[in-house]
Amino acid sequence: MLGLQAIVFLLTTPVLLTLTTVETGVGLGIGLGLTVACVLVAGLVRRPGGLQLGFVVQVAAIALGVLVPTMFVLGIVFLALYTAAYLVGGRIDREKAEAEAAYAAEQGAAPPA
Repeated sequence: MLGLQAIVFLLTTPVLLTLTTVETGVGLGIGLGLTVACVLVAGLVRRPGGLQLGFVVQVAAIALGVLVPTMFVLGIVFLALYTAAYLVGGRIDREKAEAEAAYAAEQGAAPPA
């Protein structure tokens, strides 16, 4: 999800530069900064706090709507998709752990770590 969002931020950068009154340096900093943030956070999602950083990126996407109104809509869409992925991924992890524990109990061994 964050990879796709990085592409959206990258494509939003020229919009920031042409359709707003934001200075070039500021527009590049915002657009490219959010693009890099998405890529970095995507690499951190398996570490403690990484998933929560993803929600920070979602808030930033919605906040970008102040400058580019379309980003209000896109930010909300990405927030919904990220939240769904977060919830479904958690459920899959729990079900996988339960299945591994049940298999280990059936085999008479300790569950894998």
